[in-house]
Amino acid sequence: MTPRVRLAVIGVGHLGRHHARIAAALDGVEFVAAVDLKEDRAAAAVAGTGARAITDARDVLDAVDAVVVAVPTAEHLNVARPFLERGVHVLVEKPMASNLADADALIDLAARGGATLAVGHTERFNPAIQAALPLLKTPRFIEVHRLSGFPERSLDIDVVFDVMIHDLDLMLAIERTEVVSVDAIGVPVLTPKVDIANVRLKFASGCIANVTASRISKDQVRKVRFFQPDMYVSVDYAAQELEVWRLSPQPGGRPAIEGGPVKVERDEPLRRELADFVEAIQQRRAPLVTGADGRRALALATRVNEAMGQ
Repeated sequence: MTPRVRLAVIGVGHLGRHHARIAAALDGVEFVAAVDLKEDRAAAAVAGTGARAITDARDVLDAVDAVVVAVPTAEHLNVARPFLERGVHVLVEKPMASNLADADALIDLAARGGATLAVGHTERFNPAIQAALPLLKTPRFIEVHRLSGFPERSLDIDVVFDVMIHDLDLMLAIERTEVVSVDAIGVPVLTPKVDIANVRLKFASGCIANVTASRISKDQVRKVRFFQPDMYVSVDYAAQELEVWRLSPQPGGRPAIEGGPVKVERDEPLRRELADFVEAIQQRRAPLVTGADGRRALALATRVNEAMGQ
């Protein structure tokens, strides 16, 4: 039998508490501890699981095979470093770091320690996206709207690094050619950082992507549309719904437009993400979203901010 992966979650705030909930029930995992500077928050995350509530990550260094790092972005490197140095596998939440130097350090530490490094871009694990990906061969235009209300959580990063980076990562996974131009505008509204942004990306293939992200909208919208020759693909991230429409030639007549909703087996993307991380460790394979993938998304997000003058 494959040994269970002993896992701790470091940082059990807005997102980390969900990692802890999933880890406690995930096949192949022994949930060891929730670590948080706030003792009551750590205790709440392990209630009923048998795992320990801990306030200092150093206390689990010798007790785990893997950790999820869900602390504020600026602390990702500091928290992950001692684990990677010991060869402990790390899933670090997105964005993987607050700058490219820290991202490079994480990748280097993982390589030297022989550890798996995964990055938490959950939309890659969205069942509707995973169903759509095999269809996306030659997209020519991609349009994304990711709009939400002001979040009730810590905001140490702007909207590009906070939420748009999910879509930037997805663009890079689909369109593998170089980004040759970036035009962007961003506006700080409720915080000193940019809260709403729009970016237009042009790839070497000629594909254009128009991406809008907002955390100050009264509407909740998370949708992406792909246009390629003879096909239109629409994904609702939140509802996990997929529609596919094709141009079908008709003998002796005008082409017909055929298609409609495609059945999607719904699942929690975060559960799939954590399961992939555990399986990557057990099978000694690369995770779906690697450290290199996380760095590419971070590099593009950095270009977007530079184009906005940030």
